[in-house]
Amino acid sequence: MVERLSARQYDEFFDVGFVVVPGLLDRDDVDRALVAFDALVEMARDLDGTVMHRGAQFVVDGGTRIHRVVWCGAAAPALSALGRHPRLVALAGQVLGASRVVQLINQAHFKLPGDGVAFPWHQDSTHRRYGTPQWTDVNGRGSFVEIAVALDPMGPENGGLRFVPGSGRLGHVPPDPRTGELPPGLFDPAAAVAPRLAPGDAVLFGPYTIHGSPPNPGPAARRLFLNGFASPGANRRVYPGEGAGRLLDVPRSIDRAA
Repeated sequence: MVERLSARQYDEFFDVGFVVVPGLLDRDDVDRALVAFDALVEMARDLDGTVMHRGAQFVVDGGTRIHRVVWCGAAAPALSALGRHPRLVALAGQVLGASRVVQLINQAHFKLPGDGVAFPWHQDSTHRRYGTPQWTDVNGRGSFVEIAVALDPMGPENGGLRFVPGSGRLGHVPPDPRTGELPPGLFDPAAAVAPRLAPGDAVLFGPYTIHGSPPNPGPAARRLFLNGFASPGANRRVYPGEGAGRLLDVPRSIDRAA
């Protein structure tokens, strides 16, 4: 039986803009990911700035403040395999209404204690280049889905993702070209919610959903594994990293032990 969103979850994804899927990856999957994340931290110690290393793009400050590792699976192959896990691909195919999907995102986000890393309010549609010749909404519903899997407990107290419910109904809103910020008054930040996730839980969200995350003030890491999938024919941008843009078949059936 294919891992699928229930009818309620499916409606929630499109109506609210995001939906939590408990236990998408099991403990063994999470442990493999954590070992790979530790290896990426070791690689980052000798890097600074935005640099390509072992086929991945590292965005770091002085080797200690890791903003993200883009197409992390090139440098840590276990994350490449987990990024195309049948459970992730099946959900992406269901949301996109497609039998094949194009994987654009395979990223490691760390939020290590005291690093101050934060992500301002934004829509992923901006990063996908909506409104330019590099993107076409081929399915009329955004043509992109992000699947973020928690590797540590995540919530409002440790820099967890925050979403503005219903903001996806705004469609793509171009940010200020000078500041990159969304227009003032577009949404109420106080209405944002930060879902609590346990390791292995996932949150799926659409390209128009406004989201962001503050720094992690806690004593433990808040690591997050992100994978993003597009409808075939939507994207024309070349993404950094060896493997970005791979075409994947959506499985018809999978086993929980896959």
